Amino acid sequence: MKKNFTILHTSLGPVIALLLNLLIAFALYFVARVEFLSENLGLFADSDFSIQNLLTMGYGGFMFDRTAILYTNMIWMLLMLFPWHGKETRLYHQSCKWLFVIVNSITLVVNLCDSVYFPFTLRRTTTSVFREFSGESNLGGIFLTEFVRHWYLVLLAVVLIVLTWKLYVMPRTERKSYRTLRRQVTFAGLQLLFLLAAIPLVIGGIRGGLSTGIRPITINNANQYVQRPSECAIVLNTPFALIRTIGKSVFQVPPYYNNIEEAAEVFNPMHGNSVRCDTVATYGADKGGLGRPNIVVLIVESFGREYIGALNKDLDGGHYQGYTPNVDRLIGESLTFRHSFANGKKSIDGMPSVLCSIPMFIEPFVLTPSSMNTYTGIAGLLSGEGYHTAFFHGANRGSMGFLAFANKIGFKDYFGRQDYEADPRFGGPKDFDTHWGIWDEPFLQYYCAKMSEMPEPFMTALFTVSSHHPFVVPDEYKNVFKEGELPIHKCIRYTDMAIGRFFEEARKQPWYANTVFVLTSDHTNQTCHDEFRSDIGTFSAPIIIFDPSGRLPRGMSESVAQQIDIMPTLLGLSGYDKPYMAFGIDLLNTPAEETFAVNYLNGTYQYVKKGYVLQFDGNETKAVYSVDDRTMQHNLIGTVAEQEQMERELKAIIYQYMYRMVNDQLL
Repeated sequence: MKKNFTILHTSLGPVIALLLNLLIAFALYFVARVEFLSENLGLFADSDFSIQNLLTMGYGGFMFDRTAILYTNMIWMLLMLFPWHGKETRLYHQSCKWLFVIVNSITLVVNLCDSVYFPFTLRRTTTSVFREFSGESNLGGIFLTEFVRHWYLVLLAVVLIVLTWKLYVMPRTERKSYRTLRRQVTFAGLQLLFLLAAIPLVIGGIRGGLSTGIRPITINNANQYVQRPSECAIVLNTPFALIRTIGKSVFQVPPYYNNIEEAAEVFNPMHGNSVRCDTVATYGADKGGLGRPNIVVLIVESFGREYIGALNKDLDGGHYQGYTPNVDRLIGESLTFRHSFANGKKSIDGMPSVLCSIPMFIEPFVLTPSSMNTYTGIAGLLSGEGYHTAFFHGANRGSMGFLAFANKIGFKDYFGRQDYEADPRFGGPKDFDTHWGIWDEPFLQYYCAKMSEMPEPFMTALFTVSSHHPFVVPDEYKNVFKEGELPIHKCIRYTDMAIGRFFEEARKQPWYANTVFVLTSDHTNQTCHDEFRSDIGTFSAPIIIFDPSGRLPRGMSESVAQQIDIMPTLLGLSGYDKPYMAFGIDLLNTPAEETFAVNYLNGTYQYVKKGYVLQFDGNETKAVYSVDDRTMQHNLIGTVAEQEQMERELKAIIYQYMYRMVNDQLL
C-alpha cells in the first residue's frame, strides 16, 4: 500500500504543480486587467460599475483569460504531463519553469503596453498593428519615451515577473520511485490518463465550451458581457485579441440579403445616376467665370470636434472657448455640420474614408487582403478629368504606408519630409520634430508654395503630423502654447496656429478664389468631456467646407456628415458625372433627412440617422439612442418607429461592403 501511494503521489505531483501554476497565470491577467482599467478609467466615466455588472464583466474576463492562458501555455502543459518517467528531474522541471515564466511575462508585458496604447484606438490591439507600423523607423524613440513616462508600469512588470518566478511550484522529483519497470509503466500510464483527460478540458477552455452548438469564442463575443461596445476592452485581453486575429479572413458576406441586387434596393454605393435635390449647383454646371474648382483637403491629425470652440458653444455652461481660434474664424465663413463623424479610430482609417469613401469595418481596410482589390479614390477619378493631383505628408516617405496608398488611389505626386528638406526655400532638417515628421507650421507653408507651382485645376490632400503623441511643440512655442487640461491641447493650439498661417498665405495666391477647402481630422484623441467619451461621441470629427468665392452656403447644417461623404461631395462640386463607387453621399445634394453616418467599434456597428444612433452587433440591434442623449444614457430600443428601417438600411450597407470586399467590386 505504501508503494502504491508513493507512485500515485509522485504521479500527481506534476498535475498539482500544473494547476497551481495556472492559478498564477490567471492572477497575472487579473492584475493586468485592474491596471488597464485604472490607467483608462476616465474613458469609462459613463460605465455602470455596479456589483452585478462587475461580476458579469469579471466572468467574461475569466472566459477570455482562460482561452489566452491555455493557448499560450499549451507546450508547457504538454511538457508537464508528458508520460515518461525520465523527465522527472530537477533540470527538466527547471526548464519548464523558465518556459512558463518567459511565456507569461511576455503576455503580461503585452497587456500592460496595450493599456497605454488603448486611448488611441479604443480597442484591444490585434495583429494588424504589425502591418500598420511595419514601415516606421522611429518606434524605438517612441517606446523609450513611453517607458520613461510609464515607469510605474515597468516597475509593476518587474515585481510581477519576480513574484511569478518565486511562486512557481516545482513538482517533487523522486527518482527512486522509478527504479523498477513496473513503476515506470505505472507512472507513464497515470500520466497518460491525466494528459488524455486534460486534452478535452483544454479544447473546451479554448473554444469557450464543448457543446456542439458552441463556436470558438471571438473578439465579438465580448459584447455579451458588457453594456457598451467600448467596454469590450475591459473584458478582453490583448494576447487573446492577437491570437484570434492571426491569419483570419477579415471580411465575410453576411446572410442579410440573397444577392447584391436585393441589397442595392435598400442601399446602393454606386453613384452617377442618382436623383439630385438641386440645393447647390455644381461648379462644373455653373462655372461663374471661374471654371472647375481646385480642391484642397486638409486631414488634421487627431483634430477632434471637442477641441473646437465654435462647434461646442454649449459646453461648460456656454463658457467653452476651445483651443482653435483660427479654425473658429474659418468656421464663421464655412459650411459645417452639427453632427459630423469619423469612420474609424486610426490614421490609416481616415485616409480611405476621406479620400476613397471607404469606411473601416472590423479591421483597417488598408491592412486587409482586400486592399489589393481594384479601387481608386478622388485623386484617381479627377486625374481623368484633367486635374493635377498631389498628396503631402510631412513624415518620412513610406511612413504609415501613405506613399503606397497615395499611388494606389491615383495621386500623381507625393511630397514628404525628404522633399521638404531638399527645398532650399525652407528650414531643412532642423524642422524635423525628431519623432514623426516636419512641424506643421513650416510644412503647411511648403504645401501652399508647392500648390502655387501646380497647373490648375488641381486636387491636393495634406496629412499633418504635429498634434500627435508624444504631444510636443517646437521649442520656440513652449512658452506660447502652454499645457492645457490634456497633453494634446498645446499641440492643438500649435496646429491651429499653423492652419491660420496657411490660410493667410493661401489668400495671397492667384488660385485661392477658385478653390474649395475641406478640413477634417483623421480621428479623435484625448478627451475631457463625457459626451465625447460615449460610443458615438468618440467618433466626433469636424467636417468644414470653405469656399472663398461664396458660391456655397455658409453656416451650420443639420445634415449628418461623415468622412466618407467628403469624396462624393467634392466630386459633385467638380461636376463629375461618371459612375463611381462610394459608401458616402453628396452632402450638398442629399436631403438632410436622408444623410447618415456609420462606424464600427469593438464588434458593434453604429448607424446615425434621423436623430437616432442605432447599435447593431451583426445579428441584432442592441440599443437605440437619441443623438441629443450625448452620453448615451437612455436606451430606446423597441420604442423608436425608425428602428426597423434603420436596421434594414444598416444591414444593406454592411452587405454591400462585405460583398464588394470579398468579390473585388470596389469600382
